[in-house]
Amino acid sequence: MTASSDSAAGPSGGAMTVAQIAELAGVSVPTVSRVINGQSDVSPTTRALVEDIIRTHGFRRLKKPGTKAALVELVFHELAGAYAMEVIKGVERVAGENGLAVVLSEMHGHTPGRGWIEGVLARRPVGVIAVFSGLTPAQSDQIHSRDIPFVLVDPTGDPGHEFPSVVASNWSGGFSATRHLLELGHRRIATITGPTRMLSSRARLDGYRAALDDAGTPIAPDLICEGTFQAEDGLTHGRVLLARPDRPTAIFTHNDLQAFGVYRAAAEAGLRIPDDLSVVGFDDLPVTGWVTPPLTTIRQPLTEMAAAAANLVLTLDRGEPLPHQRLELATELVVRGSTAPVPGGAR
Repeated sequence: MTASSDSAAGPSGGAMTVAQIAELAGVSVPTVSRVINGQSDVSPTTRALVEDIIRTHGFRRLKKPGTKAALVELVFHELAGAYAMEVIKGVERVAGENGLAVVLSEMHGHTPGRGWIEGVLARRPVGVIAVFSGLTPAQSDQIHSRDIPFVLVDPTGDPGHEFPSVVASNWSGGFSATRHLLELGHRRIATITGPTRMLSSRARLDGYRAALDDAGTPIAPDLICEGTFQAEDGLTHGRVLLARPDRPTAIFTHNDLQAFGVYRAAAEAGLRIPDDLSVVGFDDLPVTGWVTPPLTTIRQPLTEMAAAAANLVLTLDRGEPLPHQRLELATELVVRGSTAPVPGGAR
């Protein structure tokens, strides 16, 4: 890398060359280049110093043909299950249409580890799509400073205006699921949520509450159980809910995996779905039509959300403005065999 190939906005507003960054940091030009490109052979102290200068003075890589790899980075908090596969299909469809490959990463949590960002900088992808995840402030600065487009799918928190995002209409989904159960005559409707720190879970819970309020049905706090979007949530909370003398006649879970856990809890309790208990999930994973009984659920358009995110990345890479910073795709109630009128007319 030469001093003319990269620049930054200096304190006076002029262009700061890589050589000037090196001079400020008291290191060599190759050292600055290694930091910029995410190479590992730089001491943590030097890396932090150079990154601080870049963050302060707003480094921007000059766009040149061939400086980016033909890759889209797709990052999951957990790379497992049908949810991830639906997202991968959407990104790969758009990537394939544009001659790009897809690199998959797993965070093992909702925030990337320290080494992840260096890998991204070294690979120089066309852009990064993070699913149900976020970045630390330092990682956000690094992504911004290298002009790497970054788009969130189903973000864990409110991304504000920092990064574009693609979401589902979670509030509407929670409202539709609960209203469907209310229309079947259910009044004791429990819900098993995801973590309340997650934006999607809070929105689904708000929709649930709004539907109950709209129907004039009191909201029972003891029928709201917080989970982690795992099947174990449905099993554990389902056992507790169904052991109550005043057990709920219906349960709305915040994803399909939790609903499958409720299926097992109901079987253990000797209850039949939907004769004794109605269940509604969320996501509409492909397997929901094959379980017994087929699951009534809220369709979250995961493949379409992922494809939209990939198109946003490509738009940003071309230097074009986005029409919207936040894109929301509609959810849809899919009625199958796991819901029925309230048993025995009880309410």
